Amino acid sequence: MSGILYLCATPIGNLEDMTFRAVRILKEVDLIAAEDTRNSIRLLNHFDIHTPMTSYHEYNKIEKGRKLVERLMAGENIALITDAGTPGISDPGEELVRMCYEEKVTVTSVPGAAACISALTVSGLSTRRFAFEAFLPADKKERQAVFGELREETRTMVVYEAPHHLLKTLEELRDALGEKRRVTVCRELTKKHETLFAATFAEAVSYYRENAPRGECVLVIEGKSRRELLKEEQDRWGQMSVSEHMEYYLEQGVDRKDAMKLVAKDRGIGKREVYRELLDAEE
Repeated sequence: MSGILYLCATPIGNLEDMTFRAVRILKEVDLIAAEDTRNSIRLLNHFDIHTPMTSYHEYNKIEKGRKLVERLMAGENIALITDAGTPGISDPGEELVRMCYEEKVTVTSVPGAAACISALTVSGLSTRRFAFEAFLPADKKERQAVFGELREETRTMVVYEAPHHLLKTLEELRDALGEKRRVTVCRELTKKHETLFAATFAEAVSYYRENAPRGECVLVIEGKSRRELLKEEQDRWGQMSVSEHMEYYLEQGVDRKDAMKLVAKDRGIGKREVYRELLDAEE
């Protein structure tokens, strides 16, 4: 029988967030695959874990991934850890999981800390629906395309950012989403100097121009409200006359009575007003 791949979450800053189960699994497996062995050895030493370790990162994920799957298929159990947080979230772990599924190797999660979830829950913004964007692309063209998508997103958005890029990213997001859109900047989560700064984009840009950020940051961004979407849609319909609006539906085979209802709904007005404007246009 093949072994099991364990996705073991590790602390994102506070070592006390390591779970009892994660410590046990890391001691029991045959091998630990770590994003950066130099970083992970400190964690393992702290918890007196002496399991052999190998590197698995963005630059060797295909070649090393195949070797890890071979060992799993030979019956070894392997734990995958990232530098901080949950493997598979914004790191090459997802590639190894995909390879395991292709070879029918069992994958299981040993849950724990995740910066995106920690930030979302303390942001003060809606948590019911959210979109995780991780780090925004560096390529200018691709970056602008993502900003275009974020502009129309109604879910709360979660974005990772390094401190030396924070101000520039806040300025770009302000330009794309608007000065009044709310954002919570979560810095140094779970650590001694954790800070949460809830503001509009205009306020956040002004603040970080005067206060250089330190430590890794997570931005939790308010999604576009449905009221905004409705108003934008009504504004678009308002650029055509009521007669043109009616014609739009009639050409699609909608009968006149239903077309009037749709026009009234689109424009946020009553059916009587639609009828009056149609009469005025005929005179």
